[in-house]
Amino acid sequence: MTELPLHRDTVLVVDDQPESLRLLTDTLEDAGISVLVATSGQGALDLIAHVVPDLVLMDAVMPGMDGFEATVRIKANPATRHVPVIFMTGLTESEHVIEGFEVGGVDYVRKPVNVHELLARVRVHMGHARAVQASTVGLDATGRMMLSTDLAGQFLWCTPLAERAIARVEAGWSRERGMVPEVLRQAIERLLQRGDAPGVSVRIENGDWSLELVLIAQYRENEVLIRLNELDPQGDANRLQSRLGLTEREAEVLLWISYGKSNADISDVLAISPRTVQKHLERIYEKLGVETRAAAAAIAIRSSEQ
Repeated sequence: MTELPLHRDTVLVVDDQPESLRLLTDTLEDAGISVLVATSGQGALDLIAHVVPDLVLMDAVMPGMDGFEATVRIKANPATRHVPVIFMTGLTESEHVIEGFEVGGVDYVRKPVNVHELLARVRVHMGHARAVQASTVGLDATGRMMLSTDLAGQFLWCTPLAERAIARVEAGWSRERGMVPEVLRQAIERLLQRGDAPGVSVRIENGDWSLELVLIAQYRENEVLIRLNELDPQGDANRLQSRLGLTEREAEVLLWISYGKSNADISDVLAISPRTVQKHLERIYEKLGVETRAAAAAIAIRSSEQ
């Protein structure tokens, strides 16, 4: 088996002072971290357009474009907004700490830099950023279409499967747009206006096909997680029935399980009792050779896409 190349941690250091750059570069490289260097905010943006680092160490005050403006632009770009930015400020520049957080910085260190403290903060924030990225990939691997927005409905990120679903709402749409199609934005706003109770949903209708948006959770101060369901109940149920050897009713129950609905929801949709839903579900588990609702849903999602 061919070994995959190991990814080496990469930090972009942005500072207009040669002495500071030298200290930071030596410290990071001695710790086994690759270092990119820029001496201005614009220089950082030019470099990051070609190579996206794992973290940015950003001097707050520089001639020309300062660190705050550069960070605003980094966070406005969907391709780089996930990169953590740690600000470097002078000992007497407390107002810069506040401004750094306001524009999207995750932390700050004081100058002159304590190299041990610096390395600890760099490691922590790179680890957290990797965990967030891995979670996004993991969501996509489960076959779920996930979209994240802020509380005002502005796009933050989505899984690749969600990107493809949104592109069916507006041909050619991609995550790099940084803004969802207008019809989807309006649906997100309606969803958020209905309150913060998990499970509330709205739909976008498009003939026989519709897209359902389900509120999953608010999991940060200003970040909301939304699941997308492409709904074609009749077509999807028919495919599940023929491909998995289910009865018509079992296929319908499994379909709504894959849409993320509870037994009570399915009971309402199919006009059968929750107890009957559970009995169908038990037979579905047996036929599919699984023991959990999540496993059955995963099989249904894969079967619907084939």
